[in-house]
Amino acid sequence: MRPGPTGRDYRQALISLCLLAGLGWALIFWSLSNMSSPLVALTMPADSFWSVREIVAVWLMWAVMMGAMMLPSALPILAVHRKIARHRDPATPGASRWFVAGYLMGWALFSAAAAAAQWGLQQAGILSHMLRLESPAVSAAILIFAGAFQFTSLKTACLNKCRTPMGFILTEWRPGRSGAFRMGISHGKYCIGCCWALMLVLFVGGVMNLTVIAVLTTIVLAEKVLPRGDITARIGGLVLILWGLALII
Repeated sequence: MRPGPTGRDYRQALISLCLLAGLGWALIFWSLSNMSSPLVALTMPADSFWSVREIVAVWLMWAVMMGAMMLPSALPILAVHRKIARHRDPATPGASRWFVAGYLMGWALFSAAAAAAQWGLQQAGILSHMLRLESPAVSAAILIFAGAFQFTSLKTACLNKCRTPMGFILTEWRPGRSGAFRMGISHGKYCIGCCWALMLVLFVGGVMNLTVIAVLTTIVLAEKVLPRGDITARIGGLVLILWGLALII
């Protein structure tokens, strides 16, 4: 097995991800600070009869938010990919950029599903204009479901893939730009499988709630990079279940 990524790899990966994630967070801050802007208004349609512009705006909002939330936890896998690509695929400059592009493509596809969920909840009349669930029963169900998912074998399997970047790179390696792009999509698939239920909690706390966004980002990061992220995941699951039960009570 090749040695792990060097400090230089981590620094370069960190700079790259900070720029991308920083852009995403800047857009989130701007949106929350300019709620009266016509552009922001497009992401919060007044009814369920969405125009094409509103569909695109809602999808972009979710895509930007997912990128900002997930990129920090992608630092280990990007650093490893840069290290391995430099040795195994020196003829493909910038391969890691294509890896990140594939990773973000996966979350962009998930964002389409999230936008559809937003429309469905709005169609049901249980989503406020600030994109927060107004039904305690539905909120409790989502919290308990998301909490229970943290204890499932699917969660564990996907989390293990996210927590072992070297193993993923060595077993899933593909050369060239298209290969790096497909690897990014593949890793994004595991990341989505690990975190999709947690993202549902955004509807409970409020999709436009910065505190909720920041807390979920921290949980995802802790699960993937802390020494015992599996325990962190289960603790988070227990908290969500208790929160859901409290809403019922």
